[in-house]
Amino acid sequence: MTTTQARTEPDHASGTDPHAGTPTAAAAHGNGHGPHGYSAQKDAHLKRLRRIEGQIRGLQRMVDEDVYCIDVLTQVSASTKALQSFALSLLEEHLRHCVAAAAEQGGVELDAKVAEASAAIGRLLRS
Repeated sequence: MTTTQARTEPDHASGTDPHAGTPTAAAAHGNGHGPHGYSAQKDAHLKRLRRIEGQIRGLQRMVDEDVYCIDVLTQVSASTKALQSFALSLLEEHLRHCVAAAAEQGGVELDAKVAEASAAIGRLLRS
């Protein structure tokens, strides 16, 4: 594990993200396995992520082949937009499924889900 991973990955054993102080998704959903908001679209999401992975591999090839800087940067921009689009789609599904379910329960569960979603939005805005 790299230093970066150690700082940014949530602590699944304790169920909290040490930097956000909020329950991780695994803790909020018990064992961390389905059904999540994205479960119904899992195949489409995996297809989309494989496409993005292909774009990243394309970037590696471009650098390996000494492609012109601006062309590489154009591809970086396209890959970044693809990841941002995926993230927004996943966030929307989280709001519709996980936050909506918590809203039905209200109280602490709702507060935790709203805080979790707010933190995720903040991370997306910083990236």
